[in-house]
Amino acid sequence: MRTLICLLGLATVASCQIFTVQFPASRSAKPVDGRLLLLLSNDPGDEPRNQIDDTPKSQMVFGITVDAWKPGSFLSIGSTAAGYPRASLKDVPAGDYTVQAVLNIYETFHRSDGKTVKLAPDRGEGQHWNLAPGNLMSKPRRIHVGPSAPAVAISLDEVIPQIKAVPDTKYLRHIKIQSELLTKFWGRPVELSAIVMVPEGFDTHPSAHYPLVIAHDHFVSSLNDFRETPPDDNLKPDYSERFHLAGYNRIQQQEAYKNYQQWIAPGTPRMLIVKLQHANPFYDDSYAVNSANLGPYGDAIENELVPAIEKQFRGLAQGWARFMYGGSTGGWESLAVQMFYPDHYNGAYAACPDPVDFHAFMTVDLYKQDNMFWLPGANKKIEQPSMRNYLGHTLMSMRDNIAYEAALGDHGRSGEQFDIWQAVYSPMGNDGYPQPIFDKRTGAIDHSTAEYWREHYDLNAILQRDWAALGPKLQGKLHLYVGSEDTYFLNNAVYLMEDFLKLTGTPGHGVSYAGEVNYGPRAEHCWNGDPNQPNWYSRLHYNQMYLPQIMDRIQKTAPVGADLVSWRY
Repeated sequence: MRTLICLLGLATVASCQIFTVQFPASRSAKPVDGRLLLLLSNDPGDEPRNQIDDTPKSQMVFGITVDAWKPGSFLSIGSTAAGYPRASLKDVPAGDYTVQAVLNIYETFHRSDGKTVKLAPDRGEGQHWNLAPGNLMSKPRRIHVGPSAPAVAISLDEVIPQIKAVPDTKYLRHIKIQSELLTKFWGRPVELSAIVMVPEGFDTHPSAHYPLVIAHDHFVSSLNDFRETPPDDNLKPDYSERFHLAGYNRIQQQEAYKNYQQWIAPGTPRMLIVKLQHANPFYDDSYAVNSANLGPYGDAIENELVPAIEKQFRGLAQGWARFMYGGSTGGWESLAVQMFYPDHYNGAYAACPDPVDFHAFMTVDLYKQDNMFWLPGANKKIEQPSMRNYLGHTLMSMRDNIAYEAALGDHGRSGEQFDIWQAVYSPMGNDGYPQPIFDKRTGAIDHSTAEYWREHYDLNAILQRDWAALGPKLQGKLHLYVGSEDTYFLNNAVYLMEDFLKLTGTPGHGVSYAGEVNYGPRAEHCWNGDPNQPNWYSRLHYNQMYLPQIMDRIQKTAPVGADLVSWRY
């Protein structure tokens, strides 16, 4: 039951050390499936499970998939485990580390398409293995790694606790429904929920009905940019390496409180601001569209959740009075939903959207290049970056980014960025899991899968293909904003979409899109279009940026007889 973590004879590393992990019989009466993660850290600042990410500071993770692991038994994690940032346990230098193990538990889904798959269901945490209630973990402890160090036995004695529900407040309300469409697809009950920020006077103006603004975002338990109490005077200031600012956490609290003060002030447009919650077994967000691997999330949101929100919170429930904004994932969703449901919304304000043209899938052309990791030269291969800082320095290579996800899960089960793109955009594979777009070991791109992506989810390709029909429905509705130094190179795809949008309205290219595309000079992820404020500040004020534009759009496009009065108090 025990395995050496690397080959004998490599005396400079932990060549003969043994790691075993026990699944205590007290934790379950039945075998379990999941991803077993061994974590090693030389940073004493936190538990290892909270130190694994895609930044240069990441600590080490080594993962294996377990099937039908019997209670009371042991498993070994050896040199064949997928590792990040070090590829294998045999590469770990000798030294003192904090060790911890986590079991991300999978559930078996019997989907309506006849496929059976094992995935980690979201349990209210937003698809984060290190926080998911019910996952098993060990207590962190210090060990020595080295050729003569003793074997390390780890027991999964701890259970990640349940998450407490966030209570409603005067301005922040919650709604949850069971989706019939998604329940049918997944073969088990599936819920959708939302956080609704109601306007000042919502309870004292029962006859008012309101425009609806969906703020597409990742999973959040509350609205982080809205704070109903003054900033915490005792908050210890941190340092933002991204923005090179001391006390950025204090700035965030201060600006969130200002947002609240402006929200309740006279003259503020009285609207409903909604954050949707649609975490799923692949990610913290479904991308708000229908897909082969996640099911009909787009239809479920549009035809089940949004009507329920408008009914409970007195929305105007008409296309002219619905809008969307968002950044990054939320930026892509805003554009995609506006395109796929063009009559449902009257405008999409998309900041730093995920790649909107797969000719520029970050730094890779999925259609013309053969490899995700390398750009070939005459006599060398050039490694491609996936992340940069504001000076253009590479923070992560594409190859390392994929290794990070491969360590967390196989079959696209990492719960991370490339795997959710694959889950949303790819057809289903023969095994019931998403068809890989590229080989995670070699980087080789599957061009047949890329063509499927082009046909179904390349937003710029779809605009060009369908502009004759879509153009008249999208006039004045598309607004894109991105920094010229976007951290993830997302500006590259926006350039390509802008090239097409500029052609619209010229002879042979249909009606003009009549929207806007703006760039923030030297701005990183996620610039929202404010030309007068630095990125660290503007990203905290999406409402203030977009609500005036939404109000202008309503005044110009509301149909005759539309309710422009009940909500203007």
